[in-house]
Amino acid sequence: MARIAGVDLPKGKRIVIGLTYIYGVGLSTSQTILTKLGIDHNLKTDDLSDNEVNMIRKVIDDEMAVEGELRSQISINIKRLMDLGCYRGLRHRKSLPCQGQRTKTNARTRKGPKRTAVKKKGAVTKK
Repeated sequence: MARIAGVDLPKGKRIVIGLTYIYGVGLSTSQTILTKLGIDHNLKTDDLSDNEVNMIRKVIDDEMAVEGELRSQISINIKRLMDLGCYRGLRHRKSLPCQGQRTKTNARTRKGPKRTAVKKKGAVTKK
């Protein structure tokens, strides 16, 4: 089992798909890495030689921010926006969508479950 950037690549999958299990490596990045190294995209992760795994590991370590390093960069960027007090930072602070989505009917993932207002029994309202 190949282990790259602290992630065990899944057995039996094509290497082009297996590399996408690393946080920060998508399909196009995976294809670019394999083309650059001259490795067949249809090769299974089980069939990789140690030399090929080391070449992939070296490219990812040298040229890319992945996993923990990338997650920390993203969180630092979000904290910077919040400290600046810009619009995106304020939206992050309020846990609302930052990229222009509507919030009247959607955004339940970002806002969390609905909280309905509860009326108290016997409350007298002034007219």
